[in-house]
Amino acid sequence: MKEAYLYKKLTESKVQCQNCSHFCIILPGKRGICGVKENNNSTLYSLNYGKIIAHNIDPIEKKPLFHFLPGSATYSISSVGCNFKCANCQNWQISQFPVLEEIPGENITPEQIVQDAIKNKCPSISYTYTEPTIFLEFALDVMKLAKEKGLKNIWVSNGFMSIESAKLIIPYLDANNIDIKGFTEDFYKKNCKASLQPVLETAKLMKASGVWVEITTLVIPKLSDSQTILKNIAKFIYNELGPETPWHVTQFSSEISWKLKKLQNTPTKKLEQAFRIGRSIGLKNVYIGNVPGFPYEDTICPKCQTLAINRIGYFVKRLDKNGKCPKCGEDLNLILK
Repeated sequence: MKEAYLYKKLTESKVQCQNCSHFCIILPGKRGICGVKENNNSTLYSLNYGKIIAHNIDPIEKKPLFHFLPGSATYSISSVGCNFKCANCQNWQISQFPVLEEIPGENITPEQIVQDAIKNKCPSISYTYTEPTIFLEFALDVMKLAKEKGLKNIWVSNGFMSIESAKLIIPYLDANNIDIKGFTEDFYKKNCKASLQPVLETAKLMKASGVWVEITTLVIPKLSDSQTILKNIAKFIYNELGPETPWHVTQFSSEISWKLKKLQNTPTKKLEQAFRIGRSIGLKNVYIGNVPGFPYEDTICPKCQTLAINRIGYFVKRLDKNGKCPKCGEDLNLILK
């Protein structure tokens, strides 16, 4: 256990967690929505500190990040728990774990994580698989050490963090892939048990603070696949984050989802429609993901349409010249170091 970095003590021995935008008010002996923050005698503790449920070496494209250190490997870590309850979750075995007295996970120190990343020649560490905000204390300690050693820090996030959390991590954060899962409060309330506006505010704050941002939208049949939703997400990215911001529209798979097993997988025609919507709005970099062999993961020069980065699965072949189009020299908005 470790005392949480962000909380307020209230009357009657209650505390208010300030890690995320739920701002849970937690009674003595109880936990917040994430299941890993507990009020113990008026002190809020992070029960999952150093309890790592997964640590792997991944292609950075798996996050997905296509314009940040393309073709590199990233050292990925996660704890159990989440502040969302998404019915479509594909990592539900660890994000929606049963609330247990003892938090599962391997005991690992921040120093060990950084050493392992360096040993395996990973230029970055990704805080991923579940929502990093719920293990912010451990993540932040790792991030500070990683930054000292010249490593990059990446969050793969639902964006539902508090402003206080965002300001804590931004000085050490280099890239953030943020899910915009839908574009109505009703969708977020019903499917995620959360709300949309804090996610949008996080995305804008990250971009304004110089963090590289990419957006992912899982296109779920009947829930988040309408033209209106997709257009509104694309317009938000274009107007608030900039046309260079990559948008990943990805296929929903019922087989691995938590509670939506009766839905069909997203038809490829719907994903192609989302791709066209993004491009018609003016986004320079729109990608289709989760469909093996589908030809929409290449980075194409937005000016002359020349192939700059070829992706087949996680095989990446770079044809760009130091982040510029190999034919016309157009800046491709790649972060290479």
